[in-house]
Amino acid sequence: MQTLKESLSSKKFTITAEICPPKGTDTSDFLKKAQLLKGKIAAANVTDNQRAVMRLSSLACSVILLKEGIDPVFQMTCRDRNRIALQSDIMGASVLGIKNILALSGDHVSFGDHREAKPVFDLDSVQLVQVIDKLNKGTNMKDMPLKGGTDFFIGAVVAPEADPVEPEMIKFEKKVEAGARFFQTQAIYNMEKFHRFYEYAKRFGVKILGGILLLKSAKMANFLNTNVPGVKVPKHLIDELEKAQDQLEKGIEIAARQVNELRSFCDGAHIMAIGQEESVVRIIEGAVL
Repeated sequence: MQTLKESLSSKKFTITAEICPPKGTDTSDFLKKAQLLKGKIAAANVTDNQRAVMRLSSLACSVILLKEGIDPVFQMTCRDRNRIALQSDIMGASVLGIKNILALSGDHVSFGDHREAKPVFDLDSVQLVQVIDKLNKGTNMKDMPLKGGTDFFIGAVVAPEADPVEPEMIKFEKKVEAGARFFQTQAIYNMEKFHRFYEYAKRFGVKILGGILLLKSAKMANFLNTNVPGVKVPKHLIDELEKAQDQLEKGIEIAARQVNELRSFCDGAHIMAIGQEESVVRIIEGAVL
């Protein structure tokens, strides 16, 4: 099994995708989606209670993917754990054989299905990257030596289409300095703007995977524009979707086209299909790779 790190180091155009854990212990559908993607992607992100909705743990699902011969990207958010639990779970993931980790802040509990839950946010995403880097070097957050460190390929997230973009770039540089070695971006739709970001980012010696979010409908595109900061779906794409007889088919076509655009200059693509993981295969097949 080639790892994500090996794929990116080989300078091969690398594709990753997300697989959402189930809302329960029945993993049959999760496994079905994983098997569809096996051999088509370099690694699969396992989301950590995305949108603050309670699901089977990212750690458990990452181990399931390992057993299936798929390199997992273990997502970890700052929302639900304090610094003790974060470090403990990171070391646990390492012992279980997981090699990739993606550090995120996490959606606030007010967006989720347990709105009465207490958000933790003991650390922010930059500090979480710093902690993982310390664990890799054999010490905990308090600089106390460990009896065995971790060996993670550390990832983080950046939003190149944020407006204003300057605070996002400051945070990006902080994450690089903290130890992040690859970045998966939030959804991108302005390729010219993203190309400029990539030229800036590659000077830091990190790998960038452009985020491709499948647009299932014009309604979804309009929702993103209204409700998701840092995402702006252009009007011409919304028009394409509205004119299509089958809007999901058109969304798959648009995503494949975007992957092709990234292929001309970027390290890879990170495809997010949100409940439509089977469409990831069609996006990849629709792209000329």
